[in-house]
Amino acid sequence: MKKGINIWSFPGSMKVEQCITVAKDAGFDGIELALNETGQLSLESNESEIKEYRKIAEDQGIALSSLASGLYWSYSLTSGHAQTRQKAKDIVKKQLESAAILGVDTILVVPGAVGVDFIPDSEVVPYDQAYDYALEGISELSQLAESLKVSIGIENVWNKFLLSPLEMRDFIDKVNSPYVGSYFDVGNVLYSGYPEHWISILNNRIKKVHFKDYRRAAGGLHGFVDLLAGDVNYPEVMKALQAIGYDDYVIAEMIPGYTHHGEQIIYNTSGAMDAILGRK
Repeated sequence: MKKGINIWSFPGSMKVEQCITVAKDAGFDGIELALNETGQLSLESNESEIKEYRKIAEDQGIALSSLASGLYWSYSLTSGHAQTRQKAKDIVKKQLESAAILGVDTILVVPGAVGVDFIPDSEVVPYDQAYDYALEGISELSQLAESLKVSIGIENVWNKFLLSPLEMRDFIDKVNSPYVGSYFDVGNVLYSGYPEHWISILNNRIKKVHFKDYRRAAGGLHGFVDLLAGDVNYPEVMKALQAIGYDDYVIAEMIPGYTHHGEQIIYNTSGAMDAILGRK
């Protein structure tokens, strides 16, 4: 497996090019960039600007593993408002096109939400309605994904939606596209289940993997901690990934970062991942 780091793990003040440099210095094989609404690598970026990030990574000798986006918390594919759903689809399209320019094979997409506890006044959508909207949207977008040869990785997040590995598996199978699969987040399922079960059930539907750790006793967002400091059974996670033949990127998404000396989390995470992956 290849070792990656998500750009959200870095201090928010750091430019994309700085993050790429630090990721390389810390020993990562790849870095996952993110599509923003404005600013660097955003909905406003044109093709030549996006190509520049690819060149920076190539010059540093580090791969671009995938392309994430946090915009789906603001613009949901399952919103009860048609205008919002269309905006979300447009973001997926821009993300797919940007990924193709960057030369990455997978984007991270939040498929929508029934409700989100950590966003005040978040829209609550009936579960069956959310399911229908998500299935319609992802099925439509799968056609562009296929034409660009970039996969849509549906991430399991705290969205009160697609709550079990069986449901996630069946949703992906209903879309029925080789370019739609799971972007599996190990830490996000710990509050309600076991990541090793999800891995074996989702199997070859998994396109990319996020590594996080979580302490169940802490609860809420406060439960996310450094790798190997929480309750994720990483030996079992690794066994499950190896059993399905997964050999792509495992990408650390370290949120929240450190209050002081923010870059240090990148180096600490690299060391923890070496231990998990058996590199030392």
